[in-house]
Parts: sequence; structure tokens; C-alpha cells
Amino acid sequence: MSLLTHRAETELPEVAAGIERCFGVNASLARRYGELLATDGIDHGHLGPREADRIWRRHLFNSAAPAALFPAGASVIDLGSGAGLPGIPLALARPDLAMTLLEPMSRRIRFLDRCATELALPGLAVVRGRAPDLALPKCDIVVARAVAPLATLVRLALPLTTPRGRLIALKGRSVAAESDELAGQPEIDGNSLDVTIHHLDDVVGAAAVVAVVSRTELR
Repeated sequence: MSLLTHRAETELPEVAAGIERCFGVNASLARRYGELLATDGIDHGHLGPREADRIWRRHLFNSAAPAALFPAGASVIDLGSGAGLPGIPLALARPDLAMTLLEPMSRRIRFLDRCATELALPGLAVVRGRAPDLALPKCDIVVARAVAPLATLVRLALPLTTPRGRLIALKGRSVAAESDELAGQPEIDGNSLDVTIHHLDDVVGAAAVVAVVSRTELR
């Protein structure tokens, strides 16, 4: 039933057109990933049971909305990747990115490994672990969706980045309060921070709120 419901969403004219615009040469791979989310993703609890009819509009298009914010060829870590959101949609929309999906839970890693094998994107890698416990190569950007408040994300993300690296966090209604909380802290781990909020529209016109955090003073 989940797959049938998902396919009905996929066939909506605005969704079908959005898939082509958003994912281009990887549109067929994006469709396969959507099916994996609608089947194994829901069956194993990576997405809720009621998500099958809004996988594109709530998850894939939303995850890919900030694709234009990433520099060409950037190395990216998707922190707490879960079901591969937002990392896999971003890698599909921007195949030039070197995307590492970082996830601590073994059952989610099994799902991510299957996705990586089936999609076979050259720049996509899966790593099991927690950010504070791993010695990963420094990346240009850390991306996160529905992981933690901004102040917590900054402490987890910036140690993973190069000195000029950034955190790009997909947020919702809480973004203003979280940004204010972050602004109320003079510095975090010796870094003064700059926070920019982007209100973006995805390819079907749904709003996506993105917070970009970078260092303004390096010590």
C-alpha cells in the first residue's frame, strides 16, 4: 500500500515535472530512492507510516532546496543522516558534491548502505559513527536536517569542517528562536559566528528554511 500511495504522488503532474527540474540526469535514481523510502524506509521505521504520500513534497524536494548554496565540488558531511535526508537528495541534485552520510545507528546504516549500492553515485559514502568520536577528514560543509537545535549543531559540526567551513541546517518554525539563542552566546568554542537565514522555495513551491552558520573570527 505504501508503494502504491507513493507512486500516486510521483505521478502528480507538478511532482513529475519537479523531479525532472530538481534532479535532472539523476531523475531516475531519485525515483528509485523515493521507492526505497516508501518501502524499506517506512517498513523499518526510518520514516513514519503516514509519509508515503508526501515523500517528494515533504522530504526529497525540501532536502534538495538548498542545493545552490553549495560551492562546486564541495566536500560535505550529512550529520545524523537517518534515512539519507538531506544528503542523498542533495547528492542526486548536485552530483559534483563529495557527500558523506554520517549516522550512528546500525539499522539506519544498513538502509543507507543499500541506497548507496543501488544508486551507485561516485561521490556518495556511508560512515557509521558519532561526530565527536570520529577522526574524519575535514570537510567544506556540514549539512543537517531535524537533528538538533542550532547551538548544539554548531558544536557538533564546526569541528568537522575546515577553518572556512560552514554549517547548512534545514530548519522550520523554530529557526528564529534558535538563531536568537545562538546570537546570545558571544562565541562557541572560541569562534564568533555569523548566521544567515534563507527562505527558499523548492521545485513545487513549498517553503524551506535554511540557516547557514560560519565563523566570523578564527583563533
